[in-house]
Amino acid sequence: MLNYACILVLLGATTTETDGTSGDGRLHWEPQCQQPVPKGTPITVVPLPLLTGPWISTGCEVRPGPEFLTRSYTFYSNHLFRAYQFYYRDPSCQQPTHSLLIKGKVHLRQASWVTPGATEADYHLHKVGIVFHSHHALLDIARRLNQTQAGQDCTGRLPPGQAWLPGTLYELLSSQVPGDCMVALGFSMHELSLLCLQRHIQQQPGLAPHLVEELFLGDVHTDWAERQHYRPTGYQSPLQSVVHHTRPCPACSLLAHSNEHRPPVLPSRPTLPLRLGGHWVSVGCEARPAVLFLTRHFSFDDRKRSWEGRYHHFSDPACRRPTFTVFAAGHYSGGTPSPRVHGGTELTFVVTRAHVTPMDRGTTDILNFSKPSSCGGPGIWSVDPAD
Repeated sequence: MLNYACILVLLGATTTETDGTSGDGRLHWEPQCQQPVPKGTPITVVPLPLLTGPWISTGCEVRPGPEFLTRSYTFYSNHLFRAYQFYYRDPSCQQPTHSLLIKGKVHLRQASWVTPGATEADYHLHKVGIVFHSHHALLDIARRLNQTQAGQDCTGRLPPGQAWLPGTLYELLSSQVPGDCMVALGFSMHELSLLCLQRHIQQQPGLAPHLVEELFLGDVHTDWAERQHYRPTGYQSPLQSVVHHTRPCPACSLLAHSNEHRPPVLPSRPTLPLRLGGHWVSVGCEARPAVLFLTRHFSFDDRKRSWEGRYHHFSDPACRRPTFTVFAAGHYSGGTPSPRVHGGTELTFVVTRAHVTPMDRGTTDILNFSKPSSCGGPGIWSVDPAD
């Protein structure tokens, strides 16, 4: 369930003790219902949004691989767009390796019939260029290209190692030149095929409330080889409007003034020890692939090495219409530095107890239609009274 953990900020944590765990390793149904996460600031989902303007990351993002990056996208009123993706060697986004400049055109189509609240779009790439910020980064990309036949056909677009010139833009895709090196690099812009614009008001003590606009683009497949074929059903971490973003945001001004030749170097952060003890909650409604909207609430007891998780699922992207909740509990072990994700810690989580609570009629009917002994048996499920 949880393969590794990386703690960025720890604020106001309090410890709670959990029940004893079962020793037979089987799952047991529990009668009690989980407590809901307190409702946050109301969120407005904008149908068929106008994208005109610049949108930026508000911090260092992590993609499968792992890849560490920041993004800066600008959409124009004539449907053209220019996107920067800045890649880094470290999870703090302080050591740039290379930058991608992506240009193209995007057309919004209609509301998605797969992902509620999302808008489907078509896009076409005109140009993709790469700038290397170190000789090592060039060699690393060239080595990746040489691993496949398609990549070997693209190596001619990159300079020999000894001929590399800092700051030079090398084209990987162009509408004027045949060939496409994107597959070999595990790169696609299918994230533009699904998007969602949300607005909410940020409240801060002593300051006037101000508008925050977040642009959610489609999720990226965890397997690089599948990225060219995968069509998103969930979202990545949102980009925020340069004009209407959360405050304070140390990374925002850096990203707003960056380009492929001047990648942003984000402010350093203190390295914190891994201390899970206490409560950890979602900061808002989360969107996952396969059309899942949820909020999460975890509790950890460092002394007992035990954990509890409460997953509140919803049918809408604002997390206002609950469908079911899942409670899981168990224990965890390990705590060794991750060899794959720098700064991460690998842990092993074991589930010893779990139960599900239906929160709407549709989910209840599905559970009651299940085979005997598979999900509690048909006819025994009912909607939670709190619904």
